[in-house]
Amino acid sequence: MICGVLKPSSGSIRLNGKSIEELGERYYSHLGYMPQDFGFYPDFTAREFMLYMVAVKGLDTKTAKQRTEHLLHMVNLQDVANKKVKSYSGGMKQRLGIAQAELNHPSILILDEPTAGLDPKERVRFRNLISDFAKEKIVILSTHIVSDVSYIADYILMMKSGQFLLGEPMDTVTDHIKGKVWEILIDNREVPKYSRNFSVVNLHHENNMVRLRIVSDTAPAADAVTVDPSLEDLFLYHFGEDAQNERSDDYVD
Repeated sequence: MICGVLKPSSGSIRLNGKSIEELGERYYSHLGYMPQDFGFYPDFTAREFMLYMVAVKGLDTKTAKQRTEHLLHMVNLQDVANKKVKSYSGGMKQRLGIAQAELNHPSILILDEPTAGLDPKERVRFRNLISDFAKEKIVILSTHIVSDVSYIADYILMMKSGQFLLGEPMDTVTDHIKGKVWEILIDNREVPKYSRNFSVVNLHHENNMVRLRIVSDTAPAADAVTVDPSLEDLFLYHFGEDAQNERSDDYVD
């Protein structure tokens, strides 16, 4: 909706107090967008694709050519700029996607699941790139990869069923679940029971025992100890019931 792809059923989206409908094309000049599944013409080279996007966005050709070369260098694609996009890896395509989103010097950059499907090396490269862009613009990033959020985000929004559950700075977002994350060492035979009754965040085998990390309002056992919460714990605290039901179905099967 922020990108204008969908219209809101209620409410409005505003930039500096003015609705995006009122701003029209002026609004989109502020915007850079990289969707999760970005469509490329496979027989275009990276340079050809960037110049094509220059035309689509109605940018000045001369300055945009300079901008294209700068961005291809910034995302480390300058050495393969004349190779066809169909020969690129997933990470290279993602980097090309963010390069096109940056063509018009947007003040708002919207990235939808930008690191999905990337190997660890590419994810680190991409996270660093996003952090650099965030120094001078608003970056709105949607992702289910918790580690990316931990490294990149200053402010966290969490949604469930179309409603915001919370909006907190990164430094304080887990404060309300302190004292609700537990660890317990149990016999392996007890694991199904705990998995059915609690949101188990992590399971680790230690010799003949199993250490469980559990998110729960109350202690799962008398000898359970509290530990510092993480973003993953926060996610399971709010969505653990769904995951718990899935695990229960698995045990029934």
